[in-house]
Amino acid sequence: TAETIAFTKEVAELGGIDAVLVVAPYYNKPNQDGLYAHFVAVAEASDLPVVIYNIPGRSVVNIEPETIIRLAKLPNIIGVKESSGNLDNISKIITETSDDFLVYSGDDSLTLPILAVGGNGVISVASHVVGNEMQEMMQAFESGDVKKAASIHRSLLPLMNGLFSVPNPAPTKYLLNQQGISVGPVRLPLVDLNAEQGTKLQAILEGLSK
Repeated sequence: TAETIAFTKEVAELGGIDAVLVVAPYYNKPNQDGLYAHFVAVAEASDLPVVIYNIPGRSVVNIEPETIIRLAKLPNIIGVKESSGNLDNISKIITETSDDFLVYSGDDSLTLPILAVGGNGVISVASHVVGNEMQEMMQAFESGDVKKAASIHRSLLPLMNGLFSVPNPAPTKYLLNQQGISVGPVRLPLVDLNAEQGTKLQAILEGLSK
């Protein structure tokens, strides 16, 4: 918590920052009271808007909806990036927070379902590669063309899954580098894709245009 507060203050001094995305503490495995106290401490240490990042697959702890709903009452906690994969919990958060509390999908494949239950959008991995297509899907949904949105969702699903075929962000970096957008390699303990993995991923991307 102390490190998160220090980093948030450092970022605030840079200026031009819209919000900070604060992940649930990992390794320590705090209970819900500890998680609540952590985010309160960060929010109170800075005037920057805070978006909670709930990703139990990486942090090992899940921020329960009741805790997020409590945190949403703080004036500068403005939203949550939900990567729990639990649509019931996400629906509860949307129902029991104010209309201006932002609920974003943290999983590309759940973007459309979360929009359907009242979410606001996605903080996306796939959009680094297929941003136009993701935008088209969301615009179709928002304009009432659910059938088109669902069709785009299904067509993008193999790539969404492929981008996590090995630990993220290695697949995304591979495709961006292949497209001439130099983002460099991943850092240890992650490793870059091998030739076979890269060929399979490239084939998935090329299949989207067929």
